[in-house]
Amino acid sequence: MTANPLLDSRDMRFVLFEMLEAQSLVKYERFGEFDRDTFESVLDLAEQIAAEQVYPANTASDRTGARFDPATGTVTAPEVHGPALAAFNAAGFTGIGSDPRWGGMGMPDVIYRAVMEYFFAAGISFTMNISLLVGATNLVKNFYFGEDRDVILKKMIAGEWGGTMCLTEPEAGSDVGALKTRAVKQPDGSYLITGQKIFISAGDNDLFENIIHPVLARIEGDPAGTKGISIFMVPKYHVRPDGSIGGRNDVICSGIEHKMGIKGSPTCTLNFGDNGRCVGRLMGEERQGMKIMFQMMNEARLDVALQGLGVSSTAYMHAVTYAKNRGQGSVPGEKGTAMIVAHPDVRRMLLWMKSHVEAMRMVTMLAALQSDIAHAGEGKEAAEAGALLDFLIPICKAGNTDLAWLVTSEAIQVYGGYGFCSDHPVEQLARDSKILAIYEGTNGIQSIDLAMRKLLMNPGMENFSVYKARIRETIGRAKAVVEDKYVRTVENGLDTMEEVVGYLKRIAEEKNTAAVLAVATPLQQAFRMLTHAWMHLWSLSITAPRAGELCGALSGGELDSLLENDAEAAYYHGKTVSSRFYLGSEFMNYFGIAESLMAGENAVADSRPGSFTGALPG
Repeated sequence: MTANPLLDSRDMRFVLFEMLEAQSLVKYERFGEFDRDTFESVLDLAEQIAAEQVYPANTASDRTGARFDPATGTVTAPEVHGPALAAFNAAGFTGIGSDPRWGGMGMPDVIYRAVMEYFFAAGISFTMNISLLVGATNLVKNFYFGEDRDVILKKMIAGEWGGTMCLTEPEAGSDVGALKTRAVKQPDGSYLITGQKIFISAGDNDLFENIIHPVLARIEGDPAGTKGISIFMVPKYHVRPDGSIGGRNDVICSGIEHKMGIKGSPTCTLNFGDNGRCVGRLMGEERQGMKIMFQMMNEARLDVALQGLGVSSTAYMHAVTYAKNRGQGSVPGEKGTAMIVAHPDVRRMLLWMKSHVEAMRMVTMLAALQSDIAHAGEGKEAAEAGALLDFLIPICKAGNTDLAWLVTSEAIQVYGGYGFCSDHPVEQLARDSKILAIYEGTNGIQSIDLAMRKLLMNPGMENFSVYKARIRETIGRAKAVVEDKYVRTVENGLDTMEEVVGYLKRIAEEKNTAAVLAVATPLQQAFRMLTHAWMHLWSLSITAPRAGELCGALSGGELDSLLENDAEAAYYHGKTVSSRFYLGSEFMNYFGIAESLMAGENAVADSRPGSFTGALPG
């Protein structure tokens, strides 16, 4: 492992192999050909390509942006993305988690996600192409069975063809059921698609030979709302039986958005069937579009959680590097100019960022591991893993992406005025991070999903039961090795959450759904904080004994000398400090949020459109 500006690779290994023991996945038949050395080699290669090929392209792609030519309707990706994609494809990373039948590696999802953290940390604009491609590939694999299926999958898994997700329409943003895109069945079984989709990430570009669009549409005559939606495979270019590219399908880009961030990623408006010749083929069964698309959306939400983690990690890495090399002021009791990392308030900011980044990494990789167990395991083990994954997805997506905006802001603060200038990378990271709380289901929607579908409407609250049981297991293990005050804090936090859920359940049973929806976001934030406390207690139960072995009772200058010269001692000491900071300081805010959730304040329900005065006309 070499130093890189993206993430702490030592922490990645800790989370994967010491905490989650991802190497144990090889006990399942589908992963039996792998071992930890193989996983390590893949991570090393990902780190190298991300740091050397993708990261240097991030600033350049932000400055040039994607370009649209109205005369030809073509989109040009930033030139620097071409070599980055070539290096990514040469390493086979597009197919790292895909079935070897079509050219993939078949590795566990948790390894795929770890690989992708490196690339999201290197640049969101570039890596969005990969994320969407992998999601679209999985939809084709699971729900498309045309005669050209195998050739399409081979091209996509090789990274030669791209993929998208086409949901949003001008008058149907988060309300997907209001879509107007229409499908008319033809005698040969295909469908003619007519409509417009907006905000389509990577909707068109010159990086890929072809692009496969999964498109939500309503078959002529089907009912309104989400129950009448189907999904179709619509290629940019028609596919011949031998896999070669035919003529252009009737789908064109009519414009791209001018955005605050991720400027290197074209966000397209796509017109389908302007000339009445857009051909699509049904995926799955008629009127099962939303059910099918949710598979891709859940995968994508975990990818967006990784984006939030990646951009936060890079911001933290830059901030701590700057703080260690920027001299300013003096520290009481010491002579001369000090590096700003020596100032207590700067150390507080860095610990705040570090503790959140590490918690995001732990919980996101835990979720990915549950996906592997749910698919490779059997019986109760698989069922519980699936339940925990389902519960963690909105916590990961909303939690990581809300924090990304805050972590990147704090990184700017560490830099001071320089952080606000484009000469330094952290201002771009902040701009790139904001979209993460908005797309793939806004964080408000994630919060409602958690409160209603994953919790209060879940039969027997089974997801919550598995979640609670896992936390109590961690508490039990920690009692023998972690200082009691940290264990009790998490125990009290879980007891408090049970009170909150009981309170909200009573409100829901009184049919006061509006009151529950009004507190869905603070509830999600409370769950994120409790989950991060769980992660830090779990981590501390491993790192505290190890730090004790390596550092002993050293303090002051002797400890400083050890940490400067012993990388392992420095890692475990730093890990314990960030966990202690989170559990002993940051997590205290959780109890105030929990109290507010049970306060019964009805201001939101009592407000009316007219309550918000001062709005401009129109």
